[in-house]
Amino acid sequence: MKVVHTIEELRAQLSGQLRVAFVPTMGNLHEAHLSLMKLARKHGDPVVASIFVNRLQFGPSEDFDQYPRTLALDIEKLERERDVYVLFAPNEREMYPEPQSYKILPPSDLGSILEGEFRPDFFVGVTTVVMKLFACVQPSVAVFGKKDYQQLMIVRNMCRQFQLPVTIYAHETVRDADGLALSSRNRFLAPAERAEAPQLYAALQKVQQRVNSGVTDFADIEGEAVQHLATRGWKVDYISLRRQSDLGIPDPAQIRDGEPLVVLAAAKLGNTRLIDNLEITVTPDTRQM
Repeated sequence: MKVVHTIEELRAQLSGQLRVAFVPTMGNLHEAHLSLMKLARKHGDPVVASIFVNRLQFGPSEDFDQYPRTLALDIEKLERERDVYVLFAPNEREMYPEPQSYKILPPSDLGSILEGEFRPDFFVGVTTVVMKLFACVQPSVAVFGKKDYQQLMIVRNMCRQFQLPVTIYAHETVRDADGLALSSRNRFLAPAERAEAPQLYAALQKVQQRVNSGVTDFADIEGEAVQHLATRGWKVDYISLRRQSDLGIPDPAQIRDGEPLVVLAAAKLGNTRLIDNLEITVTPDTRQM
């Protein structure tokens, strides 16, 4: 595996390559990241991964300085897996040699809801750095995880509207045996918090059960899930049922017609904010007609 730190080195390594598969990350790699690399290898060659903690997507009171940076260990993991040909690990000066005054602004109907409501700068930072990384790597495919469901949708829409020649593939959320979605921030959980953390996914599963049993009062379902977590010490930002297609709020007629849904959640346990989601497909056999 080649490790490069500048855009010039990256482009030299990829000169003439037409089927580049790309996996952008912020490092502190775990099994979910490595799964993305394996999926990328199925759809392109060579595979390029990036590690860059992007300041633009962190709010002023968020954990940019505390975000785990483990480049040496990340390199070891990638070398053992042997799925990645080039690792691009730039510093801030390389990515932002001057103030990034040009930025990508997602539409408000998608970028200002859910995560965008609670982290107002987040998606501008994500789309801007992804666009910049795509310009550097020039991939034909890129792989993102479904755990960041809203981010995945925004990146896909950005590629479509700008007609970028990049096909986006999604990898299913990778979980520990107890259901907790893998995340670099899980390392911040104290032992007791780690034992409690799977309750977030359990709450989403309960929402899925209620929807599949025919309940259509979404406000009641969401409120019940929020209350359940709150009584266990969580500070919930949102638990929200949305359409898979556009993250809009579904209406009863769409539910009766089997509109594919997704329930998304973000909540803080101690000082650690976790996100998760669960796709829901309602069938006539599980709906009250």
